[in-house]
Order: sequence, then C-alpha cells, then structure tokens
Amino acid sequence: MNDKEQLDQLVLDYQALKNEIHKVIIGQDEVVDQVLIAIFSRAHCLLVGVPGLAKTLLVNTIAQTLGLSFNRIQFTPDLMPSDIIGSEILDENKQFKFIKGPIFANMILADEINRTPPKTQAALLEAMQERAVTAAGNTYPLNAPFFVLATQNPIEQEGTYPLPEAQLDRFMFNIWVDYPTYQEELTIVKSSTNDQVIELQTVLNAQQIIDYQALIRRIPVADNVLEYAVGLVTKTRHADPMAPQITKDFITWGAGPRASQNLIVAAKCHAALQGKYSPDIEDVKAVAKAILRHRLVRNYRAEAEGYSMDNIIEALL
Repeated sequence: MNDKEQLDQLVLDYQALKNEIHKVIIGQDEVVDQVLIAIFSRAHCLLVGVPGLAKTLLVNTIAQTLGLSFNRIQFTPDLMPSDIIGSEILDENKQFKFIKGPIFANMILADEINRTPPKTQAALLEAMQERAVTAAGNTYPLNAPFFVLATQNPIEQEGTYPLPEAQLDRFMFNIWVDYPTYQEELTIVKSSTNDQVIELQTVLNAQQIIDYQALIRRIPVADNVLEYAVGLVTKTRHADPMAPQITKDFITWGAGPRASQNLIVAAKCHAALQGKYSPDIEDVKAVAKAILRHRLVRNYRAEAEGYSMDNIIEALL
C-alpha cells in the first residue's frame, strides 16, 4: 500500500474510531479530535476541565477502541516515583528483580497530575520524553505506542503542585474540556442512568497505530506553511523584533522551538484526518490554540485587563 492509499485508509479508520467513541462519549467532538491527533502524532496531551466531564471515561474508551493496554494512575501528594515506574525487590533466591510499575502500558491516564510533588512529576517526565524508565541504573524501554494523557482540575487549587513549564512543554496539546450543551447533557443523563451495556469494537491495533504515526511524519509540508508556523511561535517572544504590541503588553514568556515542531506535526495530522495530502495554513490555525495555550506565560496586566490566553492567541493568529 503506498502513502496515498494509506492516508485514504487512515480517514476511514478515523471515522470508524469516532463512531465507536461516540457510542459512549456524547458531544465533545473537538476534544476527541485533538486526543486522536495527539495519538497519531506520537505525542502526549493534558486535559483540563472541572470534575465529572468524563475525562477518565474518554481515555478509557479510546484505549478500548484502539486495542491498547491502559493504566490509570491516581496522582496524590504521597505518590512516590517508584509507585509509577516500579521498583527492585529481593526475590526468594536473594536476587534483585525489577517489578514493573503501572507506567508499563500503551496508554497512561495520569489523573490529577498536579496533585503530586515535583519529584514524582519528574519520574513521569523521563518516561514521556525518553519513552523509557531508569531504575537502579538499568534502563527499561516502554511499550510502543506510548501516550500519557494527563488530567488537571482548574478549580480547587489547594494542595496542588503546579506543573513546571519544562513539564508542560512535553505535552503537545492542552485540551480544554468544557461543559456539555443542554441537549448533550439530556442524552448523557438518559443513557448513563440505566443498566444498558455498550459493546465497543476494536478499530485499530498497536502496530497499525505505529504505522500511521510513521506515515504522518512522511507527509510533505510547503515552505509557506513552515514559515507561518515558525513565524507564529516567534511572535510570542516579546524580545523578538517580529513581536506585535499584544505580545509586548501581555506576555512575559513566549513559546520555545518545540511549539513550532508540534504545530507542524499536528497540522500534518489534522490535514490527513480531513482527507488532505499536505497541510495548509488553516491546519496550523486549527491546532494553534491547544498547542500554544500552555506554553505562554501571561503577565499581571493581561489578567487585570481580562485577556485570556485564548484571546491573546486569537489576536496573534
């Protein structure tokens, strides 16, 4: 199968995936799209939303439809790095043996990631970046494909440890999960308060996902799209000559080169899922907010004048 045929097949598989996911998840179309883009882009994402918006259910449903192993780690203030990556124990033969932790799965749900101290967050950081973990001097590779989908509660910040910028930068997307509409909530309440069991079909397997990830990387990108993406990121740095007035007024810290890389990879994937063989500037714009909103630091003036991160990115676009 050549690349063009494989891209056509990806569109069909993507539609089948969405149909399966929407058997369980009502609405949240954009959220589902962005999580799937992150998966096909070989990236991680952060889901931010108030409790009860089915963030955990969404991740579990996607893992089932993709035929992947799934582990949920509940992050708490007393969670230790060894609780995530595993630890060495002395077996009956007085030999040290490594017992793998829950990180050894294809899909990890890091629930309420900001509730755990920086030491434990850092253990996850290595796994996300290197796709391997180190314990007692030995390095253990993680299963491919490997994704971390972390959730964070935007309210009730007592007893939380905000994620450092270096860790936030490891996430391709910061996905805002909003309340359902009135009609969607009616459907959710109707379907979730009876004893109906929904059977989910597996649409893809691990090897097919790895093949699609490689395919996305091979998609060609025109120079003008590359220039637009890099120019957009450069405009977020207030010391840069290209920076517009809004950046100088409201942003203290701009996005790094990883944002430019993520914009291009995500735009390729967005284009592919829409049935296009190469991304254009509209594809970059479509993924820009989710990629930039956790990489920029607003100043006090922006907060005082009510400029949200999305307002600022909208102006830059």
